[in-house]
Amino acid sequence: MTQDSGQEGSGSTDHDSPWKEALEHYLEQAMVLLFSQLHERIDWSKGFLFRDGELQQVVREAESGRRYTDKLVEVYADDGEPTWILLHVEVQGEAEATFAERMFTYYYRLYDRYRRDIVSVAVLTDTSPSFRPESYRYERLRCGLHFWFPVVKLLDWQQRWSELEADPNPFACVVMAQLAAKGERDPHRRKDAKLKLTRLLLERGYSKDETRALIRIMDWIINLPEDLDAEYVAEAHRLEEEYKMPFVTSFERVGEQRGRQEQAVETLLRLIERKFGPEAKEASRPRVERAAVGELEMWFDRAIDAERVEDVFSTD
Repeated sequence: MTQDSGQEGSGSTDHDSPWKEALEHYLEQAMVLLFSQLHERIDWSKGFLFRDGELQQVVREAESGRRYTDKLVEVYADDGEPTWILLHVEVQGEAEATFAERMFTYYYRLYDRYRRDIVSVAVLTDTSPSFRPESYRYERLRCGLHFWFPVVKLLDWQQRWSELEADPNPFACVVMAQLAAKGERDPHRRKDAKLKLTRLLLERGYSKDETRALIRIMDWIINLPEDLDAEYVAEAHRLEEEYKMPFVTSFERVGEQRGRQEQAVETLLRLIERKFGPEAKEASRPRVERAAVGELEMWFDRAIDAERVEDVFSTD
């Protein structure tokens, strides 16, 4: 998933981390809310297995460009052929002309590798009403193909806000947070929306652990400038006392983010030094130290296979 430039937060906006965490915590609930018909055709009683590491290998082979939020899950179909399939969930944060083609590329590479049935779905979190890719077509000299996939446009849920507020499904909170993050350009209104969602979460009566997890995800998604973030933290503390429900707030989140970034910087620079030498490490240091966690993770993946240090930072 790409970063959204519409939010002016206290640092680089990291949309990958909250969506990855949300899907890992609430995969079944996300499918219930967003892809209900598909959810009914999966036997959730048999469990599921994330295979994201294998998906990232496919992504690296398919492209060297930007990083996106995607999940690859081994699930069991319940459609008359009780066997495991691969569910590929792609979250796309901005309009992209080649998105449908990229979905097809991932599909055929996954099929070529595993020879298993692949089910691909897309969640579009962008703000462009006209961006609705649902299929990829190719035809030449009487030879062609048509690949289509289920798509959910979160922007459509803006008109169903009252349904989300009334839905006990915890993933409804994730959708509301995403809509608030993308829909409220004014940071003061975004802060008000964040506080309203925080109160709504506390009123739903979730367990302490689930409340903390959801507020952590929401806190990542709805980014605020430093001064408004401080105001949110102060008001959130008052909500903690009112509802007697302590949770991880922006103070802890900022510390965690800083720790993750510092660790990622050290790990990437160490890998560059081992592969390309100390001079390459020092030349790369200024750029690496300014990067967000998502970029650092992408560059680390590239550095593993790169033959030149220039390939690590390529934008081609």
